[in-house]
Order: sequence, then structure tokens, then C-alpha cells
Amino acid sequence: MLRHVIAPSRRFTKASHDVVRHPRLSSDAKILLLYVQGLPEETPCKPLSELAQKLGIKGRAYQKAKEQLVAHGYVHEWRSQGDRGRWITEQLVANNPLTSEQAGHLRGAASPTTLPPSTQFPAVGEPTARRVGGYEPVEDHSDKTTPHPPSEAGPATEPDPEPTAGSADSLQLARAERVLLSLRHTRRELHLGMREARALAVEAVKWLERGLSESDLRQALLAERPEGGVRSAVGFLRYRLVQKLPADPAPLPLPQLPSAAAMVVCSSPGEEHVFRPLGDETECAPCRRSTAYAAFYGAPAPDPERIPWRERFAKINRTSAALPGEG
Repeated sequence: MLRHVIAPSRRFTKASHDVVRHPRLSSDAKILLLYVQGLPEETPCKPLSELAQKLGIKGRAYQKAKEQLVAHGYVHEWRSQGDRGRWITEQLVANNPLTSEQAGHLRGAASPTTLPPSTQFPAVGEPTARRVGGYEPVEDHSDKTTPHPPSEAGPATEPDPEPTAGSADSLQLARAERVLLSLRHTRRELHLGMREARALAVEAVKWLERGLSESDLRQALLAERPEGGVRSAVGFLRYRLVQKLPADPAPLPLPQLPSAAAMVVCSSPGEEHVFRPLGDETECAPCRRSTAYAAFYGAPAPDPERIPWRERFAKINRTSAALPGEG
């Protein structure tokens, strides 16, 4: 290998051979360390990550280079909490590896004297004695989940009667109430409160009980917008739910099954037996086949050969094996 080296006369950084030839430092770690060493004295302090970004060392590459510099004593970090609770990270970069104790001494010499905590001013007013009495406990609703805020204290009134739904269960009422509350998203004039929607759900659930889906109910309530607009959402929806209620579908008639014919005696000679005719036939199906065979061949039909199933399968296999072209 040939070498041609000219020592620079200006704008250079003295790099230790221990850093340049370090076997366990990557090229990113070496370049970052040399870059920090070559910064002018008047350069403001910046985080090591910000300096690495100027060199194009980002993400995982920076983390790996920093881990190597920390592991070999070239970079030291301290995290502390300030007087206002904010965390501060201090970094020390050295061109020679330092131990934790050595880095701590350098940090103490470079850091200013710790300032005492700021003076805390007392609250406005003078301390007073605790007053006893005059307090009425209020019922705690914090452990209850309800969409309605707790009512303020006031004169005792009778609670509004809850609507009854007859045969409608709570699931159907919840579906109807959900449809009524969703109308506000399409037409702002149909905005309902929780109490109003719960009262109208009794009428809306009748639509669901008659086979309509939630989408059908919503379309029916939003269709045919009045010309003068809606003055009262509750009155408009109650009128439409009652007046536009579809008719109750009539129950479908049960299918009429054909009546079974009576059993008749077969008219063919032989042992007497009965069968159920499909039309006006007087003989059963087996006897009609026998009569047709005798009329065509001039002899009575032979009795079918009763062969056990094992022998039938064996016969079929022998026949298949004897066919040409198969094996």
C-alpha cells in the first residue's frame, strides 16, 4: 500500500490513535466523537443527538453509536429533577475514556453551585379555626353511572311516571330509543333529550314489533319533511309514530296438506293385500308391473333373485374386471 500524507496547517482536529484504531467502536461512533472534539470553544451546548443529526446519524444508528461510546467511557449522562419537577439530562463527552468517578468530578467542577429552593409565599389570609356544624351531607353519586346529572336540591316533587311498554322488553325499547336519538345527526330540528326519547320509545317500539328494522323506522320518521319546518320535535314525532303506524301483518295461513287417500284392496289375484292409491288405480304398483310383464312376454314375471349384498358386490367386481381395457 502506498501512502501520501500532507499534514493540514489549519482547520484540523487532533485525533488519538486510541479512538481511530479502536476495535470496538463503529465508524459512526468514531466520527461523532471526532466531530464533537473539533467544535470551537464558543459553540453553544447542544444535545448529542442534535449534533449526530447534522452528520446524518439518526435513529438506530445513533443509538448504537451512543451505546458504544457510553460503554467505553467516552460519553457520560446524568438525569436530575429541577426545582419545578422538570427532568434535566446532562451529557459529558471526553476524548479519553473516563470512569464514572472521574466524570463526576469533572461535572462538579464545571457545574455552578446548586441554588437553594425558591422562597414559597404563604396563601392569602390568616389561618382561622375550623368551623363545626352548618353542613348538610349530600348524597354521593360518584359511584353510579348515569347519563343524567344529579338534580339540585329543591322542593320535593313527585317523580314523573315511567312509561310502560306492555309486552315490549327492554331490548326493544333500547333499540327504539337509539333510533330516536340518532335523528339529530340528520336533521337538527329533530333533536330530542333523553327523557323525551324514552317517552316516545313506547310508540316507536310498536314499529319494531311489526317486523320493521331500525333503518326502516329511521327512514319513515325522516321522510316527507313538512313545508313550514318542525316546531316541536316531540309533537311531530309522536304524531308520525301514531298516524303512520303500519298495519299489523296478518298471519300467514298454514299450508293445506293433501288429504291422504283411503286404503283399498288390490284387485290382482293372489294373497289379499291393501295399498293407498294415488289416483283411480285398482292394483298396487308391484302387481301392475307383473301384469304388464305377463302381457308383454306372455309369461308371469319371475321372482327377483335375492342375492346377499356381499355376493352382489363380488359379482359387480368380477364383471368390472372382465371388461376389456380396464385393469
